Amino acid sequence: MTEENKDELTVEAAAAEEVQTVEAAEVENTAEEKPAKGQRRGKGRKQRIEHSEEKPQSEWTERVVQISRVTKVVKGGKKLSFRAIVIVGNQKGQVGVGCAKASEVIIAIQKAIADGRKNLITVPIFKTTIPHPITGKSGAGAVMLRPASEGTGIIAGGAVRSVLELAGIGNILSKSLGSKSPLNAANATMDALKKLTPFNDVAKRRGLSMAEFLN
Repeated sequence: MTEENKDELTVEAAAAEEVQTVEAAEVENTAEEKPAKGQRRGKGRKQRIEHSEEKPQSEWTERVVQISRVTKVVKGGKKLSFRAIVIVGNQKGQVGVGCAKASEVIIAIQKAIADGRKNLITVPIFKTTIPHPITGKSGAGAVMLRPASEGTGIIAGGAVRSVLELAGIGNILSKSLGSKSPLNAANATMDALKKLTPFNDVAKRRGLSMAEFLN
């Protein structure tokens, strides 16, 4: 074998060793970069931090009193829809009654809530009860309301109780007269609360201060 051939073999062997060394180094680097089990890839990337922002709770409370099916006879058959009665209030002296119809229950409730917020009234509350006895009427129904002492609670039921609770009244006596329809009872209660007169107005009419009027 000539010296030229020996030199060529030596060069080839050295090149082969360098290739093996480079491949081994690449394998080691790959093993180091490979993330461990349970870890996310892409080390060094910016991770998005999601801040959970709690939505402020609304002060308004909605309570569904009744959902009924309504059938309307039209040309070609009957049209079925749903009627929802909803009481809306903030338990701080404001309350409203909404009634609406729609082909679906959820849509009917949403429309009734919107209707209730349009018809809000302000209730004059003295301490935790109403200022004076009152009776409200709606259709064939009537509701009688009487003030109550502390600790009595709300003596009422059905739609009347829902209206009084969401209005923010804590102690009251009531009696539902006539029609037992939830809509009539709710509207009669609203009529009674509308008629309430605050002590401030009565004292001004009589030319007295609140202390003189209450004594």
